[in-house]
Amino acid sequence: MLIIRVVQPNDIFPVIALAFETLPERYHPSIFTQFYESCPEGFLVALNNETVIGFLIGIKTTPDFARILMLTVKDTHRKQGVGSALLTQFITEMKQQNVTKVELEVRTSNKGALQFYQSRGFLLQATLQQFYQNGENAYSMRKEL
Repeated sequence: MLIIRVVQPNDIFPVIALAFETLPERYHPSIFTQFYESCPEGFLVALNNETVIGFLIGIKTTPDFARILMLTVKDTHRKQGVGSALLTQFITEMKQQNVTKVELEVRTSNKGALQFYQSRGFLLQATLQQFYQNGENAYSMRKEL
């Protein structure tokens, strides 16, 4: 059974492991604790049988803007609605906080993520040259709430 909830302290290590397994960027482990402490309502986990299978980290950047920093799902659980459930919960929370726009970046090579966000109402805004650590470009995307 899929459960989406705000991250808890005992989720941090599984989240770090999942990020390492599924994301091309390498993040210092302390960044996850920092997001947990500074913006817990935007740090969501997806659980299947009490196991972390996905997470979303988002923050409010201004009173009416939010940014999704990371969203990932374990490879074996993709295309099963987990990412959609995380995104829906985050957007619901941001609407309750009077956020009117959500922004994010996605690798230009990540066609699956691009299609995922476009099918959920995110629109391309710009191409960001050499956005990622490896020099890869990103698309900036935005959704009006």
